[in-house]
Amino acid sequence: MQIIGNLGRDPEMRFTQGGTPVTNFSVAVSRSWQSRDGELREETEWFRVVAWTRLAEIANEYLRRGSKVYVEGRLATRTWQDREGNDRTTTELVAQEMIMLGGREESAQRDDYDGQRGGQSGGYSGGQGAGRSTAPDDEISPDDLPF
Repeated sequence: MQIIGNLGRDPEMRFTQGGTPVTNFSVAVSRSWQSRDGELREETEWFRVVAWTRLAEIANEYLRRGSKVYVEGRLATRTWQDREGNDRTTTELVAQEMIMLGGREESAQRDDYDGQRGGQSGGYSGGQGAGRSTAPDDEISPDDLPF
């Protein structure tokens, strides 16, 4: 499944008992259309996204509320019991690839907000050994392009 949207809140990173990083965030995907009576309508769907290992670290470090992002992954449904003993079920997008779509202007606005990051846009594939994250000081050469 592939989605493009904006983060609804800052990512939250935790670690499993074994020390594996896992980051959760929500992405709002909106669409608009004109109804038969000519009225402009808009609808927003929210997706829970979970990222693991290095992709979790990258999402936690570079994404912020409002960030525009492309996420590709698989849907997974899990069930658990809440504190009252009720069965709960949720469906999440388990991220396998992520591309930060915000331009330098969006990154600069985030820099003003939290003062930590340089302006960048980049992607990462969560597979083993696949892809790499671009640091702000990296130069992009023709060898870096996937085509």
